[in-house]
Amino acid sequence: MTRRATDNTKVLDAFIAAKTEIDAMLERLAALSADHFETSPDEINWGHVGTLNHYRAKLREITDMAFSEGEHAE
Repeated sequence: MTRRATDNTKVLDAFIAAKTEIDAMLERLAALSADHFETSPDEINWGHVGTLNHYRAKLREITDMAFSEGEHAE
């Protein structure tokens, strides 16, 4: 009995769409970071630090999942 190959065009399209969206978000974040998150040294306050720490925590959660680190370590 031979198995026919499953057409995975839809799943590949969905994967590429998700990857493309992630790539665009990363590109925007990199540009925002390069611009020091649209702040100047004279404007920075503890609110900015809190915002960046929040961003960092969310990104750490993502990288921990992606690389099996932190609480996601095996």
